[in-house]
Amino acid sequence: MDSLMNNRILLAFLLTAFAGLSTGIGGLSAFIRGGERRGFLAGSLGFSAGVMIYISFVELFPQAGRLLAEGCGESAGAWITIAGFFGGMLLIGLIDFFVPSEMNPHVVSTGPEEAKLRDKLHLTRIGLLTSLAIAIHNFPEGAATFFATLTDPRIGFSIAVAVAIHNIPEGISVAVPVYHATGSRKKALAYAFLSGLAEPIGALAAYWLLRPYLSPAVMGVTFAAIAGIMVFVSLDQLIPNAKRYDEGHESVYGLVGGMLVMAISLELL
Repeated sequence: MDSLMNNRILLAFLLTAFAGLSTGIGGLSAFIRGGERRGFLAGSLGFSAGVMIYISFVELFPQAGRLLAEGCGESAGAWITIAGFFGGMLLIGLIDFFVPSEMNPHVVSTGPEEAKLRDKLHLTRIGLLTSLAIAIHNFPEGAATFFATLTDPRIGFSIAVAVAIHNIPEGISVAVPVYHATGSRKKALAYAFLSGLAEPIGALAAYWLLRPYLSPAVMGVTFAAIAGIMVFVSLDQLIPNAKRYDEGHESVYGLVGGMLVMAISLELL
């Protein structure tokens, strides 16, 4: 029995690591020659925004509502879901507010050299905030994948594949702006991989520390907050900057494409 349990724990961890580190596949986009074009950057940012917005409203927010209705009752659960959603927005908004002023993209540059530097700092800031948002939302996803695998490996595998699919464009959203800001493919790939590490870390933390306290209500609040964080980052950072680097309609095509890919992948799985 102990051997079977240990094997299942190992399988759960490996599936969670696979799902999380799929951000690195997206990070490989930094090595694509087309990634040097502004239009590719615009399309990638739009695509990532589409993925984040779609999964937030179609998957995370409704799931949070169901979990909280189960744990707190239908009426209270609905209100807590709303509070969790806007609480997530407030959290990432505060993080954005306290970013050092020298990285604030709204500060007007005074010359061409300053403008070039400001542009690079601006892209670095996008990459860091997106990486942070992805890491935060990967943490509970890792816990969910891990515990699902412990319960039923078939369900855990399906969840891991679904998470891996939507982690790939999330890796793009981290790697591309970092690559454009630093010119370093290695840094772009490293940031993409690091953002995905939160998933296996979240799995281990949940198993060793949080297992006695996990409940539908706690997971519901977490999913609602994650949805708020992802929507805020999409509206505040990804979409405006996708338009900023647009050469035509790449940002809109990317946005719709991201939603379409996520819709199909979720339906198939």
